[in-house]
Amino acid sequence: MNIHEYQAKALLQSYGAPVSDGRPVMRSEDAKTAAGELDGPLWVVKAQIHAGGRGKGSFKEADAGDMGGVRLARSVEEAASEAKRMLGRTLVTKQTGPAGKQVNRIYIEDGAGIETEMYLALLVDRQTSRVSFVASTEGGMDIEEVAHNTPDKILSFSVDPATGYQAFHGRRIAFELGLKGPQIKQCVILMGQLYKMFVEKDMEMLEINPLIVTDKGDLKCLDAKMGFDSNAIYRHPDIAALRDETEEDPKELAASKFDLNYIALDGEIGCMVNGAGLAMATMDIIKLYGAEPANFLDVGGSATKEKVTEAFKIITSDPQVKGILVNIFGGIMRCDVIAEGVVSAVKEVGLKVPLVVRLEGTNVEKGKEIIRNSGLNVIAADNLKDGAEKIVKAVKG
Repeated sequence: MNIHEYQAKALLQSYGAPVSDGRPVMRSEDAKTAAGELDGPLWVVKAQIHAGGRGKGSFKEADAGDMGGVRLARSVEEAASEAKRMLGRTLVTKQTGPAGKQVNRIYIEDGAGIETEMYLALLVDRQTSRVSFVASTEGGMDIEEVAHNTPDKILSFSVDPATGYQAFHGRRIAFELGLKGPQIKQCVILMGQLYKMFVEKDMEMLEINPLIVTDKGDLKCLDAKMGFDSNAIYRHPDIAALRDETEEDPKELAASKFDLNYIALDGEIGCMVNGAGLAMATMDIIKLYGAEPANFLDVGGSATKEKVTEAFKIITSDPQVKGILVNIFGGIMRCDVIAEGVVSAVKEVGLKVPLVVRLEGTNVEKGKEIIRNSGLNVIAADNLKDGAEKIVKAVKG
């Protein structure tokens, strides 16, 4: 789960991390009041969407010109005007794709004098199962670009969970970033605050880009992105309350309400599978036979008929889907439950594209009998290879 920048900065502030004073704005008529509560003399007006590259993005609407999603203003009136121009418009960045995202929230904050820009992130290192720090002197840039062009300018190391964060970790980052004097102590304290927050809030990613040294010589978090482990959100009602459903794919949102693991993709073949590993294999073999998967969908090992029905509805709601492959290997998940769910969904929403069903495992014969007796136009498959070949042929043919 992701949150907006202004929410992330409020969380940073609650842990003592230095951030600029700012105000969120949801209605254009509130923009002038919000800007007037800040000191100035420079205001920064930021579009709030769950995507990076806002400053280099552009708005779709012609009357918005080519302005980016981060603007500077030198008066309360100018800040309010910029906020009003952004609200309700569609911002396109390299992370949103060509469709862009509608700006429903604005963040106005005090401007900061910048002497140096740096990059900092905390991530879960999947190889070591530890929290890792990533730091670079190349702040304000995409870390992928830095990694490609100047990998020697990136410091990365993990923290042993047995000891947790220690002061020497912070000093190591400070020396790598070229900090001096009081800035080193500030860095040691800040890294400790960030690590504590990362662990306590079950984060998956925390990115500060840029982390700056101000013109007064102090460290400040100028931007912030946060991602949280969705499986741990139940432990953090305060974080769950920050969820902005308007930023999420409607199909993924619907899937989450039924505890389905769904990720929308750009292909034409919808997939309904039980088990994450089998789902990945299914997508791979679809690509092997010359097509593209439209989604990742794992219904889980204990899905009910109702969950399977909802999963099928979500797949068919995608206008890109030109065919559907149901691939079930029944262990805990019973094939007859899957079959009942598919039949129920098809009778409710109809079937306008080819459907290939491969069932194997627990109650497989009962599941096949349900499909046969349903009267549906379903293509049966004997195995995964057979299923992939048949759905690709049906779609391409």
